[in-house]
This record gives sequence, C-alpha cells and structure tokens, in this order.
Amino acid sequence: MEVYTAKIFPESLNVKHFTTVLTVLNLLGSLIIIQGFLLLTPLIFTFIYHEYTQIQSFVIPSLICFAVGFVLKRFSSPGIVYYLQSILICGMAWIVLSLFGCLPFFIGTGLTFLDSYFETVSGFTTTGITLYTDIEILPRSIIYWRSFIQWLGGLGILTLFLAITFRSSHSYFQLFSAESHKIDSSRPTPSVFKTVIILWSLYIFFTFCEIVALKFLRVSYFDAICHSLTSLSTGGFSSYNVSIDYFRKAGFVHWRTIEYVITFFMFLGGINFLLHYKVLTGRIHEATSNIELRYFVTIIICSTVLIMIDHYIHFSDFSLATLEDNFRQTIFTVISIITTTGFGTTDINTPFFPAMSKQIFLVLMFIGGCVGSTGGGIKVMRITILYNTFKSQIRKLRMPRKSFSEVVIEHRIIPDSEIKRVAGLFFGWLFLLLFGGFVTTMFTDLGSWEAFSGMFSALGNIGPCYISVQQMSELPAVVKLVYIFGMLAGRLEILPILLIFNYKAWK
Repeated sequence: MEVYTAKIFPESLNVKHFTTVLTVLNLLGSLIIIQGFLLLTPLIFTFIYHEYTQIQSFVIPSLICFAVGFVLKRFSSPGIVYYLQSILICGMAWIVLSLFGCLPFFIGTGLTFLDSYFETVSGFTTTGITLYTDIEILPRSIIYWRSFIQWLGGLGILTLFLAITFRSSHSYFQLFSAESHKIDSSRPTPSVFKTVIILWSLYIFFTFCEIVALKFLRVSYFDAICHSLTSLSTGGFSSYNVSIDYFRKAGFVHWRTIEYVITFFMFLGGINFLLHYKVLTGRIHEATSNIELRYFVTIIICSTVLIMIDHYIHFSDFSLATLEDNFRQTIFTVISIITTTGFGTTDINTPFFPAMSKQIFLVLMFIGGCVGSTGGGIKVMRITILYNTFKSQIRKLRMPRKSFSEVVIEHRIIPDSEIKRVAGLFFGWLFLLLFGGFVTTMFTDLGSWEAFSGMFSALGNIGPCYISVQQMSELPAVVKLVYIFGMLAGRLEILPILLIFNYKAWK
C-alpha cells in the first residue's frame, strides 16, 4: 500500500474520517437513480405483449431506486475520486445495483430472493449461469431484462455512468480505470468522456449490426434483440431452454447461417474494443499485429482442430458430408467458451465432445478473452505475461548472474509491478477456485469434476459447466453465495471485492 499512499491521500487534502464514505455514497446514489430509469425500459415489452401484470415488476423497483438514490444524494456529498475511492465505488456498485436489479425476478417470477440475486449477478457479470429450469414460460419483459442487464454489464456499469453523466475530469478517470480488465486503461483520446463515448458507440453499433443481420435471416425482432444483447456482451442468456440450437430444432431455413453470425459477434466481443476502434479508423495493420489478438486467434484455431480430431478418433464418422456440421458445432462451442459467452448448439456434456475435448474446454474457460473485451477469464494477455515471465526465468539460468533478463512483449518491457499484479491475481484466482470447489463438494453430493467446473464457471464469468441447470437450482444457499462472490470477484478482478471488507480502506 505504501506505493499508492501519495496518490490516494495527498497530505494537502487533510482527508477526514468520513470523506471516503460520503464520496462513495454520493456516486452510488447517482448510479441507483440511473438504474431506476433503466428499469423502466422493459415496460415497452409489457405493452407490446400485453403483459400488464408485469408492470409492477419494474415500476416498483424503479420507484425504490429513485427513493434510495435521492436519499443517498441528499445525505452525502460529492468529493474528489482518488484511486481508493474508485475501487470501493466499483465493488459497491456491482453489489448494490444487482440488489435492486434482482427485484423484477423476485416480484415477477416468484423466484426466491437469493436465487433472484444469483440470477442478476450472473447477468450483470455476463456469467450466464441461470437458475431458471424453464426459460420459455417466462414473460417476455423478464426475458428482455435478463438480456439487457448482460448488455449493460458487458462494457461496465461505471463506464455507462460516465457516458450518461458527462463526467470527464481526471478525477473520474479513476472510475474508468477501475473496470480496466474489461476496458483497457489506455485511451484512444485524452478525454475520458470521449473515450467512453467511442467505446459505447462501437458497442451499440455492433449490437445494431447483429440485430439487423439476425432479422435479415428471419429471426423475430424480440429474439434478434435478446440474442444480440447477450452475444456481443459475451453473456450467453438465451430466450430458449436449448439456447441457440432452438433455431435448428424450430426449422429455421437459415439456421446454419444464424449460428455463424452469432459466432462472429461472440468473437468480436472477445477482442479488445480499442482494436475495433483502430480497425474502423484505418489502422488495420496496428490492430492485426497485436500479439494478444494473434495468440487469441491461434488458440481458437488450435483448439478447434484438436477437438475435431478428438471427435473423429472416437466416432470414426469422417466424411465430407459431416465435415461442415462438425466444424460449425466445434468452432461455435470453442468461441462461445473462450469468450466466456456460454451459448450452446451442442451441450459440452454430450458424447459429441470426448474427454480430451472437455479438458480443452476447461483450459479455454481459464484463459478467457482479451484484455479490454467483454469476455471473462484470466485474459490472453495475462497468460502471455506469465508465459514470458516463465521463459525469462529459464533464460536467467544460462546467463551471468549480474545480467538482466526482462520480460518484453511487443517491444515493450513489462514492469515488475505489472508482473507482480498478474501473479497476485493468478494466485487469487486459483485460491478462490479451490475454495469454491471444496465448499461445493462439502455441502453437495457432486463429484470433484462437477464441483470445480461450477466454480470455474462462476469465477471465469463463463456459464457452461458440468453441473446441470436442475442441479444448479438445487444447490444449497451457502454454495450459491460462494458462487455469487466468485462471479463478482471474477468480474472485478478479486481485489475490489476484498477491499470492501477492509476497515482501513474506508477510513
């Protein structure tokens, strides 16, 4: 902590005991008021589909948000946002907004409060684990809200706050960087506000493009909107129990093309959005030469080839007639898993994917998407840093003791502070994975394979795992709480959640 002392609490400010608390509460009040307005958007579908009984499911939570938000604003005061406050605001925002965001599920579907909170956290963190055993019987407005919260969580709640409130000072850049694992802290422009607007404009543009593409393929407006919101955000909530395989089973003429379109936009969601900006502004070579993107594509290609080989070894059904079908199912699943989206056309538990393929999926869950994407997991760049650190340690063994062996990526020396940060996050990730797996096996009858895959899914914000939806909905409360903590910790890179429980941080 000594490293950040001057940055967090400059002596000239003479920070008093409750300054941090008041600043956090004031900004939380603003966020809750904004959520109050967002809760009214599903009312459009209550009128379109004549679901008038669901109006209260959104109006009541919205009014509660307005009341709580204005009270917090009234009895708190704005302050300068330093690094510490931004981390506390980030952690509190995701916990509190999920608390209000779960009310439509609790009021409108009769789900228990804990299960409603679990569903909402899964949505906001773009994890995609669901406790609804039958999605298709849900009201359309509720289904839309499930999709919409994943879309909101894709780029980050705090970045949406900055875009809506026009906060552009250096002080509020701390909020922007607090969600840096989703949006890289580097900026295409010096202005925080312009940077956020660029990123959200790209996000909205790609979402609109997918809606148009799916509608062109004869998908209904509602399904096109819901699946576009949850594929680019790499969330994975679908309108149907069988996920994307619905379009094949329902007899859509262009169901294969629909799967390829969704695959493409999941892929876009897994890439750093700043690279999209570079491509659209003509700097194509700068984007394509990015080492993280090249590794990301290489992992996808290698995984697809290995899984297809594994399938043909076990089933011996190779033919030109089945090649496209197997390729489409494999590439869809690989991209869905590595981007941590979680959509499915073929269940990863089925024999179609043999044992080695299932192991590859676990590795892909662990790696995740690129830094600055909407994907979860450890991130490709951090795996690259760890790998190059490992190589540098081997290189040191064959070099003179006084020589230096730096970690260099894309002609840039990675500072020791960043390497330590990545190593710390890696350890925290593994510790929580083991903790969640042990708790699951302690309180359930699930085997170790299923138990660890469940926490893997929660911590990596992935969705698919080797626990069925029915088993997930029947998990004990203590396991669900651990998974909720895992989803939040994975989305916020562990540290902001832990800092909330640190008394000295608030003081």
